[in-house]
Amino acid sequence: MAGLELVPHPTLRAPRGPVCLVVMDGVGLGPPDAGNAWHLARTPFLDRMMTGPLVGSLRAHGRAVGMPTDEDMGNSEVGHNALGAGRVFDQGSKLVGRSIASGRLFEGETWRWLLEACRAGGTLHLIGLWSDGNVHSHLDHVDALVDRAIADGAARIRLHALLDGRDVGETTALEYLAPAEAKLAELRAAGHDARFASGGGRMQTTMDRYEADWRVVERGWRAHVLGDARAFDSASEAVRTFRSEQPGVIDQNLPPFVVRGPDGAPAGPIRDGDAVVFFNFRGDRAIEITRAFETPADQPFPFERERVPEVRFAGMMQYDGDLGLPRRFLVSPPVIERTLGEYLARSGVRQLAVSETQKFGHVTYFFNGNRSGAFDAALERYVQVPSDRVDFWQRPWMKAAEITDATLEHIDAFEPGFVRVNYPNGDMVGHTGVLRSAIIAMEALDLSLERLVRGVLDRGGVLVITADHGNCEQMVERDKKTGALVAGESPEGYKASTSHTLNPVPVAILGAEGLRWDASVPEPGLANLAATCLNLLGFEAPADYERPVLAMPDKETT
Repeated sequence: MAGLELVPHPTLRAPRGPVCLVVMDGVGLGPPDAGNAWHLARTPFLDRMMTGPLVGSLRAHGRAVGMPTDEDMGNSEVGHNALGAGRVFDQGSKLVGRSIASGRLFEGETWRWLLEACRAGGTLHLIGLWSDGNVHSHLDHVDALVDRAIADGAARIRLHALLDGRDVGETTALEYLAPAEAKLAELRAAGHDARFASGGGRMQTTMDRYEADWRVVERGWRAHVLGDARAFDSASEAVRTFRSEQPGVIDQNLPPFVVRGPDGAPAGPIRDGDAVVFFNFRGDRAIEITRAFETPADQPFPFERERVPEVRFAGMMQYDGDLGLPRRFLVSPPVIERTLGEYLARSGVRQLAVSETQKFGHVTYFFNGNRSGAFDAALERYVQVPSDRVDFWQRPWMKAAEITDATLEHIDAFEPGFVRVNYPNGDMVGHTGVLRSAIIAMEALDLSLERLVRGVLDRGGVLVITADHGNCEQMVERDKKTGALVAGESPEGYKASTSHTLNPVPVAILGAEGLRWDASVPEPGLANLAATCLNLLGFEAPADYERPVLAMPDKETT
């Protein structure tokens, strides 16, 4: 495509082997304390790596990755967007908040289309992650939708709460449900038929991604659509009961449930003529449930849906522009174009992307600017290692060894110029809140990463090793006033933390002898690495990309 060809760098030449961008998912830089899994783990390779000459830290949260404020955690979506785009784009939460505040969301065609169904007798169903974690959703957005729907004449509203405990405290569900139940009671007292209908923990109900386990979506479908799950008189009662029956269970793992209405029947199965909004703004865990609603009943599907209601379905945003999922959405997603991957494809550079299922879409879809598929299939190879279908604290090594095997194998077979790899251990195990497992996860990562580094360097390559956000370096909650670790019921005597962090992330560049860190780059972030990789590949970076973190030599370097 004209205008997307890269210009050779005046003083840098590509190495003999590939330039390899390695993402240690969820591995930030935190205090070396009793809650830091990296600090507690035996990681001799990583420890040596962090003493090298081309080592630094990057901002991976807040405004540095397009979030509304610097109090907002980074996440894998925005982190990989920044890594691949080389620039910072306003992300979902910020775009949705702005659209609500300006009123544009409610003036749009999709909102009017949804409310037509409600005024004609249909129920408005709102499904999504029930927290203010601001990674997949935010309850402020839900409040605004409910208030405006009532003002616009919606006769019935049903809420389907996917409980978090992952982007927020691991057992905070009741803190989010109780105020909502109080508000719904006030609305009913004022004559508005609004109540909870179903829910469940996000890792058990509805929010699967990358087709890792369609059973998660099936459980959600049965609860939300068919009204088929264990029934309770309230969402809070469901949480309290599950906790009493499964001591130690955390919110993300709670089973699906339905809420009974006044007549004792499920309060809100989704039926023909209803309107449905999936209010998550992030796409990876929204695509499969979107497909369940938008795939016609007479077409094959990964699970038996039994009944496919004719509804008006919309997403908070469009989750996949290439696939057109969903067809209707309330807020337009960021338009991310001219990514690193696209520039390389148009310039004839072979690319390899490798991860296991849980993060495969991060090094493909998110890295490519929320785009499915390759820019040039002949020049790109995407390799997915199937993830285990278990709670990852039970398999903290995950597929780190297999990812390394696959990467080196395909480097030899495909001879790519640029490679991107994601090791999910720090994030996926960090989210479980099990410190002992997170320590093992870091040790497994250390072993596999050392083997990958040796293999790439032996092949004449260069590595840029970083992370997309923090997680496993802060496995214990901190007192917000004092910063002290909070005591709790974990085996170590602390209250576990399962969320991402606000910490910076490491970056280390190996195999780039003769180059030096550019100390003049102010507060570099993840977006600065795209230009860095392009320079290491022997190309000038586009003028609007964030600056590289390496100073460029005056004389030609290979």
